[in-house]
Amino acid sequence: MELELRHLRVLCAIADAGSVGRAAAQLGYSQPAVSTQLRRIERHLGEPLFERGTGGARPTRYGAEVVAQARDVLARADAIGHRPAPERPGRTLRVAATNSPMLSGTLSRVRTLPELSLAVHSVYASSRIVELLEDGAADIAIAADYPGMELRHSSALRHRGIVTEPTFVALPARHRLRQCAQIQLAELAQDAWFVTPDDGAGWPGVFYDACAAAGFTPDTVHEFLGDQSQLQSMIADGLGVSLVQPTLRPIPHVTVKPLVGSPLWCRYVLAWRPDAVTDDVVETVSQSAMAAYRDLVAQAPHLRAWASRTWSVAGS
Repeated sequence: MELELRHLRVLCAIADAGSVGRAAAQLGYSQPAVSTQLRRIERHLGEPLFERGTGGARPTRYGAEVVAQARDVLARADAIGHRPAPERPGRTLRVAATNSPMLSGTLSRVRTLPELSLAVHSVYASSRIVELLEDGAADIAIAADYPGMELRHSSALRHRGIVTEPTFVALPARHRLRQCAQIQLAELAQDAWFVTPDDGAGWPGVFYDACAAAGFTPDTVHEFLGDQSQLQSMIADGLGVSLVQPTLRPIPHVTVKPLVGSPLWCRYVLAWRPDAVTDDVVETVSQSAMAAYRDLVAQAPHLRAWASRTWSVAGS
């Protein structure tokens, strides 16, 4: 057989849905038809692409590579013949943003403003975001800071809080603490940790401080900066645990739990240059970000369950 675009769409649908049955329903096919198609593709490639079990289907390491390549091919195919949209009248709002799941929902709302077009710069470190604003290379940004460590910048900039959220932990679904509703940070003292690099705003120092307060120093730390799906795949394989945003939607074989006492918090911050952005635009972006966050909370049952007991979502 030769791989066709429809085959690639089947693979992506299974990866996104987390099961063959749900993928079949989304594609409008029967489950046996999708299962047969998947077996033919795997025979053609010579290796299993998904691990199937009672919890659904998740990509093997090879399968994750194939799915990533399939997404790239499909994106390129969808772009064939499409001309860039004509530039909209008005000005371009240059947005810098850290790794926040609320970004997509925020931008989709801001795009409704007829007088603005957007240019987005994805940046990991909040300190770098401040530099871009200070240098005039960005107009407005979503950054992060931590309680007691307010985002630092010159008087040329302004900032306001969007939302302050607790930090949760992602574990393999077979982890020894999987049945616990909440987990003591000290109970993870012997686990290997995936930790993202210095963000220039206080991370990972706040993580190590919390561990020290809990009476331990993490023994094995893997520095990780990459795709969330790749991180979750490694957690699912039992290679370690990681602190995560509470709105994270876990893949099969990963579970997300709150920490007892919420020892770690993160605040998302809107920062901007007042000489480059009007108050109306600031208010629109701020309200859009909060609405996007509320949407994420609605899709995160582990966060809703925790929030119903201890916290109500609000901007800070």
